[in-house]
Amino acid sequence: MMKSKINYKIGLIVLVSILFIQCTDSTFLIAKNRVGKLSNKNTVADIDKLFANDSIVKHISEGAMGGEDTKYMQDEDEYLIYSKQGKHLFTIVPKVQHDSTSTIKYVEIKDSQFKTTKDISLLSPFKDIHSKYTISKIETSLSSAILYIDELNTTISMSKKAIGVNPFDRNKIVLDQIPDMTKIDHFTVWFD
Repeated sequence: MMKSKINYKIGLIVLVSILFIQCTDSTFLIAKNRVGKLSNKNTVADIDKLFANDSIVKHISEGAMGGEDTKYMQDEDEYLIYSKQGKHLFTIVPKVQHDSTSTIKYVEIKDSQFKTTKDISLLSPFKDIHSKYTISKIETSLSSAILYIDELNTTISMSKKAIGVNPFDRNKIVLDQIPDMTKIDHFTVWFD
């Protein structure tokens, strides 16, 4: 009798462990300093290894290294990650151009499969974001409202048009002004 209780407890522990491991699949997880397999510890040199099973499109800026016509142009380097099926997953921007040892500045999410632990993705309406996270600040730009979520170190932008505000209106947008069903335009994870 005692032996069967011990076997039952061991079996239960193994089952719970397996379920926990399956539920914490981080392939599409958005968290502070993390997007899927990518973290704030990774460098540009890691991108090819981390995404060897995906397609990588590299847009390397000419910046200060360009010719006379481009010497004032300081575009950022971009690494666009696509699934093998051709779906744009996200775009990686390093802190320093033309430097394989540079860490990541930010990642712009392009695919709704990526979600936070509180189930927020590109498809989430404003009411879900507002009910699950504290929005620490809102900045108003010419075309959008940018929501800051310190818990994730992310910015989420929503177009003024979707909010119902004239793009030429320079007034600051406040939380109460954003309709519940407003969709996300851009979801950016900033790395420390």
